[in-house]
Amino acid sequence: MKTNFKLRKKYTIPAVLCVLVIVGLLGYYFLSALSNQEDTTYLYIDRDDTVDSVFTKMAPVCANHAFGGFKTLVRHGSYADHIHTGRYAIEPGENAYTVYKRLKNGLQTPINLTVPSVRTLDRLSMEVGKKLMIDSAEIYQALTDPSVYQKYGYDSTTICCMFIPNTYDMYWNVGIDAFLDRMKKESEKFWNADRLAKAKAMELTPNEVITLASIVEEETANDGEKPTIAGLYYNRLRKGMLLQSDPTVKYALKQFGLRRIYNYHLQVDNPYNTYRYAGLPPGPIRIPSVVGIDAVLNYAHHDYLYMCAKEDFSGTHNFARTVGEHLQNAARYYVALNKRGIH
Repeated sequence: MKTNFKLRKKYTIPAVLCVLVIVGLLGYYFLSALSNQEDTTYLYIDRDDTVDSVFTKMAPVCANHAFGGFKTLVRHGSYADHIHTGRYAIEPGENAYTVYKRLKNGLQTPINLTVPSVRTLDRLSMEVGKKLMIDSAEIYQALTDPSVYQKYGYDSTTICCMFIPNTYDMYWNVGIDAFLDRMKKESEKFWNADRLAKAKAMELTPNEVITLASIVEEETANDGEKPTIAGLYYNRLRKGMLLQSDPTVKYALKQFGLRRIYNYHLQVDNPYNTYRYAGLPPGPIRIPSVVGIDAVLNYAHHDYLYMCAKEDFSGTHNFARTVGEHLQNAARYYVALNKRGIH
């Protein structure tokens, strides 16, 4: 019996030591922190990525020994045959096995996509393309494709009305169809019963509200003034007056940097030129903010018909009820422009 005990002890101790070494190695390579960073980092995997390119993207933020364990898991698993595109978080302290399972199962971390308030579809496409896997050219092509914008109930001049400048959670690798479907859904959510009722009371469609809001937004960055300007343009619309909005001329000319509008600018024959064409332009001259849209829906009730930028260049305006008052305001502003040499 004593001999058997000695034999068991002789083989048990090395076996235990071997197990401990194996456990230690497994822990060292597979269960220790993969990231060498103090903050969360993000891995972006696109359609062209292979196992090797994924390794290359991860290498700068990974600890050598844990990264070796991650590679071992990849090479002995099925990940190489099923690489999921997307944006994946690598948290401080997470082990190689946890990150491997996340990538293998396609468990992405959503992004916060903010739809920008911009003037043109190409700019919208470029800004959105910076945040998503979709190429900006693909976005622009979709937005200018009649079969696409007609599907959502818009035309070439109003498709930008579908985009409400808010921040949305979505996956980085969202496809173009899913992205546009989401934007349409968010637009319908934005146009709730209250907003629709206010638009109806104004005898304007949501697209017309957005178009008017885009003019208001181009006229001022002062949120407090927006309802007053909205009320002014709405007064002109109701009276059948030309809107005579300088920003629409800039849009027609595609010269957004103009600081002074001269008479020859006003002669451009373009439906966006509200000095020549009555009513609202065919569509928005920018994607207006939610503040701008709500300023139109909650426009200030007054009898102003004219406005001119203040001569102190504060970004606010002098408002007038009559042409005579307006001409006095305009004269002071032109004197200030000349003094500053603004042409």
